[in-house]
Amino acid sequence: MEENLKKYLSKNNVKYVIHEHKAVFTVNESKNDLKIKSIPGIRTKSLFLKDKDKNFYLICLPGNKRLNTKCLKEKLNVNELHFASPEELKSQLNLMPGSVSIFGMINAKNVTLIIDEDVWQANITGFHPNINTATLEIKHEDLEKFVHSLNCKQIIVKLPDG
Repeated sequence: MEENLKKYLSKNNVKYVIHEHKAVFTVNESKNDLKIKSIPGIRTKSLFLKDKDKNFYLICLPGNKRLNTKCLKEKLNVNELHFASPEELKSQLNLMPGSVSIFGMINAKNVTLIIDEDVWQANITGFHPNINTATLEIKHEDLEKFVHSLNCKQIIVKLPDG
């Protein structure tokens, strides 16, 4: 785990359990890994999107849920929404593709955090700690501490399966 993330979580009293595992780039890859499957809580995925006005969004949702972009565009009141480039991901969150995570928000420049209600209401969630060779298991109260510590716009929303 990156030292700056470890320091940030400690400073904000966010507790977690770290589970190291082989690198995984997609939710599908993680489904076949027994070590990852044994991690408690809801597995998540994080998608980095932008609209035509170059507003950036990090969307965190359950790993088994497909993002309904039509519904999200309506909720955000935007006409277009698509994946941001790897260069934009690096410049906005200091992350690389395959390691996108809610914890990248500690580096956010101009990004809105959107969390699906299923993730927000879970007792335990799992997110990459900005690298894809580990998962942080985090209880709901610590997820709340983390999210409330961020200096960004945050939206908790019920996203229908796409």
